[in-house]
Amino acid sequence: MKPNECRYSSFLWGLIILFLTLGCVGQSESDVEDSTLPKIAILGLGLEASVFSPALTQEEDFRPKYGTEIFDSYPFFHQDSSLREEANWIPLIVGHAMPGGQATKEAYEVLVNRILDSLEHHLPLDGIYFDIHGAMGVEGMEDPEGDFITRIRKVAGKETIISTSMDLHGSVSPTLAQHTDLITAFRMAPHEDRWETKRRAIDNLLDRFEHGKGKPKYKAWVPVPILLAGEQTSTRVEPGKSLYRKIPTFISGDKMIDISIWMSYPWGDQPRNHGVVMAYGDDKESVEKAAETLAADFWNVREEFEFVAPTLDFEKAISKAIKSDKKPFVISDMGDNPTAGGAGDVTWTLQELLQTPSFTSEDGKAWVYASIPGEKFVEKALEAGVGSEVEEEVGALVDNNHAGPVKLSGIINAINEGGDNTSVAVKVGNSIVIVTEKRAAYHYLKQFSDLDIDLENKDILVVKQGYLVPELYDIRKDWVMALTPGGVDQDLYRLEYKNIKRPIFPLDKSMKDPDLKAIFMPLSDEIED
Repeated sequence: MKPNECRYSSFLWGLIILFLTLGCVGQSESDVEDSTLPKIAILGLGLEASVFSPALTQEEDFRPKYGTEIFDSYPFFHQDSSLREEANWIPLIVGHAMPGGQATKEAYEVLVNRILDSLEHHLPLDGIYFDIHGAMGVEGMEDPEGDFITRIRKVAGKETIISTSMDLHGSVSPTLAQHTDLITAFRMAPHEDRWETKRRAIDNLLDRFEHGKGKPKYKAWVPVPILLAGEQTSTRVEPGKSLYRKIPTFISGDKMIDISIWMSYPWGDQPRNHGVVMAYGDDKESVEKAAETLAADFWNVREEFEFVAPTLDFEKAISKAIKSDKKPFVISDMGDNPTAGGAGDVTWTLQELLQTPSFTSEDGKAWVYASIPGEKFVEKALEAGVGSEVEEEVGALVDNNHAGPVKLSGIINAINEGGDNTSVAVKVGNSIVIVTEKRAAYHYLKQFSDLDIDLENKDILVVKQGYLVPELYDIRKDWVMALTPGGVDQDLYRLEYKNIKRPIFPLDKSMKDPDLKAIFMPLSDEIED
């Protein structure tokens, strides 16, 4: 897009957003602002992006919501919620993309400029709720969230209080730490506390307005040179379980408002990709002690972090599954996990399965593979119908670094045209390969039942995930994680890092203990332009 076209597009979007948001963000039937309440904007962009994946995230992938439709994205903002009465809310733009490859620079600039334009229309603001993931990757950028919040500050001004919520697999750069005033992260992995965390960020912000408290007086940031995958640091098991459970013990009203641990994201490869502990409150000693104590606790248990399930190469994983009498036996195809940033179309594992004789025979173990994208295959299946035989290539349209497309041939067992991503169950031998129109993450049992697949009566499920999401975790009878290739390869030693800060654990196991002294960040209104 040419510069003049960008400016013209930005201007048009400014008008559209103004139309969407003006007069439709009040808290009552009359939509009249209450001058005694704080005026708070809601905005943000979220993406977990692997630089090791060839996939690119486009503007439409962020699925941005505008104006009052944003309220529908948050369970606690439902129309009958008293929260709607606690501020003059200005919902602007919030977009969260499915994890994947880096965002294009054009997509980032279009969305950020659109948000800044809408923000400018609603000044002055008392507060901003900044909803991000924290592991965004953008072509040619080192610190997208740091750039984003800096630009927000330039528009909103230094007096506006910004409260940020993040995924614990995000990264907190010094720039992000400086410009935000309150910041909090998930305390659970898997992220069952997603909405609780976002609500906490909002409640912390509202509390600072309630009695005119303003910005917290102190913010302590401690970089911790640890970079581990989420599958090694789940809070379901030790030491992550106990480490994160310590967090509430440090919080003491205004003295120590909140503290969080960020594990960071090992497939980002930027200087900001390392662990962080950050605390803030109105008492310097309490903030400092909490940040340094929790950072030391994090460092001291680094050697105890392990994968949350037995982790094997794929050949051994398959061998174990075949020998097992427990079903369903689940194998996590980790290297191309689309919920961690994989392209979701790596065919390496599927090829291995289809080349295993006992897996393609009618009397072999019944397995399900979830899933592989194949738009042309789905088109043929829709045309042919259930019961027909279809043959077409699937996968490797985006990430063909590890294997090429697979020519899949089988009987169409079921078709689900629900939603915006048609899926097909393809019978190969006595097993099922799920082919989707677009990349997909298989998290819920309903996704399988919609294709007439009863997982509890299948011997083996191979799914593109890392640690299992709750519904699959609850039905598994046994489980291994397979070290397969892809954009989120869990064998970090195989990744060609170029930009992370070294030394870092576990890549440099013999490194000396780091200085974990708290660094006090300047308040956002003290930062020089």
